[in-house]
Amino acid sequence: MKDLLNQLDSISRRAFATRAAKTFLGVGMIPLAGSATAFAAEESAAKTSKGTAKRCIYLYMSGGMSHLDTLDPKPGADTQGPVEAIKTSVPGITISEYLPQLAKQMDNAAIVRSLTTTQGAHERGRYLMRTSYTQRGTIRHPAMGAWLLRLSERASHSLPDNVRIGGDSRHPGAGFMEAKYAPLPIGDPAAGLQNSRRSRGVTQEQFEKRLSLTDRFDRHFRSRFDQKKVRSYTDAYADAIRLMSSKELEAFNIYRESEQTRQAYGDNPFGQGCLLARRLVENDVRFVEVTLGGWDTHQNNFVRVPERTEILDQALATLLADLADRGLLQETLVVLTTEFGRTPVINQNAGRDHYPRAFSGLLAGGGIQGGQTYGKTDATGAEVEDDPVEVPEFNATIATALGLPLKQIIKSPSRRPFTVANKAEPVTALF
Repeated sequence: MKDLLNQLDSISRRAFATRAAKTFLGVGMIPLAGSATAFAAEESAAKTSKGTAKRCIYLYMSGGMSHLDTLDPKPGADTQGPVEAIKTSVPGITISEYLPQLAKQMDNAAIVRSLTTTQGAHERGRYLMRTSYTQRGTIRHPAMGAWLLRLSERASHSLPDNVRIGGDSRHPGAGFMEAKYAPLPIGDPAAGLQNSRRSRGVTQEQFEKRLSLTDRFDRHFRSRFDQKKVRSYTDAYADAIRLMSSKELEAFNIYRESEQTRQAYGDNPFGQGCLLARRLVENDVRFVEVTLGGWDTHQNNFVRVPERTEILDQALATLLADLADRGLLQETLVVLTTEFGRTPVINQNAGRDHYPRAFSGLLAGGGIQGGQTYGKTDATGAEVEDDPVEVPEFNATIATALGLPLKQIIKSPSRRPFTVANKAEPVTALF
């Protein structure tokens, strides 16, 4: 062991000591028996990381967004249907006519046109996209927001560092990690943070007496059962109480913005959710996910997609411009993704069905080089021709932009090892 330590440089020895200390304290990280090579590889990856993001706004298009009708149009192909392609602010890059405002922001964004997945069912596709792992009945894997909090230091404020706006309860959340890494769910972005004030008629003195009494009741139980779930319950109460008395609570109040700004994002839950996301990252919240549903267009694809894209186009374009104007874009990664694409073949109901073989996503800010496309599908949009990107690789790119160590292992309660992107490598050409 002494010979091994002598072979390591000073940084490696510090990393070794840190991991050893965490292991002795019971934190399920890389085992003490891990090799010096593994530590060196991890440090090398951290040094060569090209990401500049400190925060992430993750826009999830639930239902399977059609790539042909949004980010990867195929002018002249029978599979394209009635949708036209339009020029963008970057010569040579075209996108759907349904996204005219986003077209003006293309110099800030990169389109990945070669995404492919193994999952063609909604719930399994969403799970894989958010976690990098296939769904299992025996374990629940953490979503990206939980990984970000687990693998990096928490910001020094009273606000929750992981927030989910919209969506449903089947979100993987913190998975097998402690509950403190789970996202705070927000149903209505315009309503602020619900139940964050004292009940009417309850004075501060009365409130503190109740807290003291509750603490006395719970003290024996906490000392007897010093376990993660018990500590998480106590921590949640402490965080909620701290937030109630914090001025930072105003970050959740979108009515602090002008009427002009609120309207610019769109008078709908997704648009206002994007505005709330901007306010939260402006206050150093680390990860905010905003969901826009309704993309499951088995019927009337060319009626429903324009409705969805009108909402998406206004909110996303305004968000990118707003972040850039405020000097926040380089430190904020914006992700646009979905669980799979839609079939190039238009069905008998004028719709498109589930299509996992090829679809598109978008990345902006956080060190991503804007004004480019990556990967390519064939002339019909049916097959990935160049540079396929599997879901874990897409997530590895997100993790790299956020400066997360791809090789660092976190163990589940059953002692199984996991990494943030399931051992995948990032698409470095995007940086």
